[in-house]
Amino acid sequence: MKKIALISLGALCMLLGLVFVIIPGPSLIFFIAGLFCLSFYYPKARDYLTLCQKALTKSCAYIDKKLAR
Repeated sequence: MKKIALISLGALCMLLGLVFVIIPGPSLIFFIAGLFCLSFYYPKARDYLTLCQKALTKSCAYIDKKLAR
């Protein structure tokens, strides 16, 4: 039951992320939440989540560096 709930929640978050790419909204938050839910049972989702975390860390450091000037 827990597995079905997590996979359903992850799929719903990914779907909402796709919808919010088209219309303005917090698409990145929903993508990361969906990947987080799916990463419990799918190793490929865990790889994508790690990739997103590294990219966000790198982009935030870049923005901080640019704003510090």
